[in-house]
Amino acid sequence: MPGLRAVLFDLDGVLTPTAALHMRAWERLFAPWSRARGVEPYTDADYFSHIDGRPRYDGVAAYVASRGVDLPWGTPEDAPGDGSVCALGNRKDELVNRMFAEEGIEPYPGSVRFLDAVTAAGAAVAVVSSSRNTPTVLAAAGLAHRFDVVVDGNVAATEGLAGKPAPDTYVRAAELVGVPVRDSVVVEDAVSGVAAGRAGGFGLVVGVDRGVGAEALREHGADVVVTDLGELGADLLEAARGGTR
Repeated sequence: MPGLRAVLFDLDGVLTPTAALHMRAWERLFAPWSRARGVEPYTDADYFSHIDGRPRYDGVAAYVASRGVDLPWGTPEDAPGDGSVCALGNRKDELVNRMFAEEGIEPYPGSVRFLDAVTAAGAAVAVVSSSRNTPTVLAAAGLAHRFDVVVDGNVAATEGLAGKPAPDTYVRAAELVGVPVRDSVVVEDAVSGVAAGRAGGFGLVVGVDRGVGAEALREHGADVVVTDLGELGADLLEAARGGTR
């Protein structure tokens, strides 16, 4: 079997530790909202069950529905608040951008080593993220120049691509780097993301366990699970397509 020729990276929790920052932003949004509504308190388990890896508004809708609350969807132009799904999502965006500015962003050293290794070996690379903040995060982390192809929440909205766990954004990234999905690697830390890789028929799906659990990542489609991408090298590209499934 030919080797794998492209590596498609999720951003938050894979290249940068912004997943932890996003988790805290979601807690700041939903802990007071849940108290005010008199519903079951928000916990980190809700992040992994309803929010992780999904487009922002979809995550809001899933969490709100889990608490039996019916909110109108609204529009992306809604002011940050709590009167609609979009208003809540925009409030979360406001919170997380403030945190980016205050705390800064450093990429995972192991992820940078893996990125260096696969690019030196000649693999095409891309970022695939549900976040609309992807350009800001890549720039702040000093990684923007490393990726000519970025398929993020902004691209998905413009092109009408379904978000994860649908495979559409990863498939689009493979198209843009010019490598078939069967010859491409998906690297994800979210169950929705590894499910997207499995659904898209990608050659290999790598799960990075940042807290969701190795078993959950495997159950949803990961062929290989690591706790840090520094555990892997460019020899991963020699894996037979789908050989570990």
